[in-house]
Amino acid sequence: MKAFLLAAGLGTRLKPFTDHHPKALAKVKGKSLLEINIRNLQRFGIFDIIVNVHHFSTQIIDILKKENGFGSHVEVSDESGVVLETGGGLKKAAPLLVQEKTFLVMNVDVLSNFNLDKMLKQHYATRPLATLAVQKRTSSRYFLFDKKDRLCGWENTKTGAQKIPVHLENPEKNLRQLAFSGIQLLEQSILDKIKLEGKFSLVDAYLALCASENIMAWNHSNDIWIDVGKPENLEQAETICASFI
Repeated sequence: MKAFLLAAGLGTRLKPFTDHHPKALAKVKGKSLLEINIRNLQRFGIFDIIVNVHHFSTQIIDILKKENGFGSHVEVSDESGVVLETGGGLKKAAPLLVQEKTFLVMNVDVLSNFNLDKMLKQHYATRPLATLAVQKRTSSRYFLFDKKDRLCGWENTKTGAQKIPVHLENPEKNLRQLAFSGIQLLEQSILDKIKLEGKFSLVDAYLALCASENIMAWNHSNDIWIDVGKPENLEQAETICASFI
């Protein structure tokens, strides 16, 4: 199985570090986010990895060459010309995923001790188009799921914005709010089913597909998870994630 690490973002929340470096090279306990996630994937037998790059892309490419992929075979999907966000980045990397029936996609700026084997077990049992790792935690943005854990929509509780596909018939009134962890298992067929082009988010792709395809939640609320896209969270991660860094 291959994993696709999303590392092309500008990392504006990590300024001033990202004024001169890509967010993937921000460090926790002396290790870059890139290295930590690559080595954690190795624990589950994943040694084939794709990394997309844009912001200070040569720094990531150079460190991967210098460190021999931290022990993994790493391919680069180069978005130096224009950053494509998560969805556009996946479509650009699609040629590198053509041999993969199922593959993992995750943000490089999240750290978690999630158990990929457990996530795969559910994914293989239910066989959805996508399985999204989610948690019951406080956030301003949530995916909305029905009682069968199928994705039905999205909302921003801070702004009141809500997206529920209009062609969903009779969506439940009491949809469950779960926060997305930036980790997902995808089936090869999603690459052809995503019709959006250019720069777009995977969130928008999932919302465009959820009325006609099964996109399921995998709840890992008991796992450690932290978004390390902010300087203060990098400091917290030193303690919170010490057991798996």
